Amino acid sequence: MEPNNYKMIVTIVNKGKAGKVVEVSQKVGAVGGTIIPGHGAAVRLMLGINIEPEKDIVLTLIDADKAQAVLDAIVEEMELNEPHKGIVFSFSLDQVMGIRC
Repeated sequence: MEPNNYKMIVTIVNKGKAGKVVEVSQKVGAVGGTIIPGHGAAVRLMLGINIEPEKDIVLTLIDADKAQAVLDAIVEEMELNEPHKGIVFSFSLDQVMGIRC
C-alpha cells in the first residue's frame, strides 16, 4: 500500500465515548485507533460555575478505500447528526511511515 493511500479520520466526542468509536470503526474495517483525552475550548457558565467539557479525540489511520464506510458508520452509530454529540472529519495524508503491513 502506498503512503498516499491513507486518510486520517479525527473523531471528537464526549469523554467516555471513544471506545465505542473504535469499536464501530473496527466493525467496518479499521484496525484500531489512538485515543487522546482533551477538553473543549468553549467555556460555559452554569449556575455561576465555569464548565470546560471533557472530550475524547480518536485518531484513525485508514486505507483511503475504507475511509467513507468508516466515516458513515461513526456518524450513524455515534448520532453525530444530532446537536452536541461530536464531530468527525477526515483528511488525506501525503506521507505515512512506520507502518508494517
